[in-house]
Amino acid sequence: MPDVHSPPTRSRNMAAIRGRDTKPELLIRKGLHARGFRFRLHNNKLPGRPDLTLPKYRAVIFINGCFWHGHNCPMFRVPETRTEFWLEKLRANAERDRLNTCRMQEMNIRIATVWECAVKGPAAIGVETTLDRLAGWLPSEAGAIVLKGAQAGDGVSPVLAI
Repeated sequence: MPDVHSPPTRSRNMAAIRGRDTKPELLIRKGLHARGFRFRLHNNKLPGRPDLTLPKYRAVIFINGCFWHGHNCPMFRVPETRTEFWLEKLRANAERDRLNTCRMQEMNIRIATVWECAVKGPAAIGVETTLDRLAGWLPSEAGAIVLKGAQAGDGVSPVLAI
């Protein structure tokens, strides 16, 4: 199926997509702050520039968009135009995420990954549930946590250290 927009319109639309301060990120930030957690934003001294860094807990939180990181959920769909370009781009994003996770683990930093589908979309577990799980994880000694939509059981699957 051909693109429904002209190239200049598509370019303008794509340029407007935010890489930070997204709605899911703002919801998580606001909720954690209201619960008393303090954090730094987009720490460029750490691999992958995590969305939130909580030095007190030696933890970081990545809030990933399901499309941009190729998450296998109802919110992700491969574009019908320039499919090979998009698949390669999404593969590179996923590989970069994996390398950044490995670097963080080598630094003994705990990692939480919150997928966009956890807080919005047809299978969302909800903002409050996501915040409850993050608030329980942060002061714990648990390694990594992944929060995603309910289509994957209870929405939480621990990530094993490499």
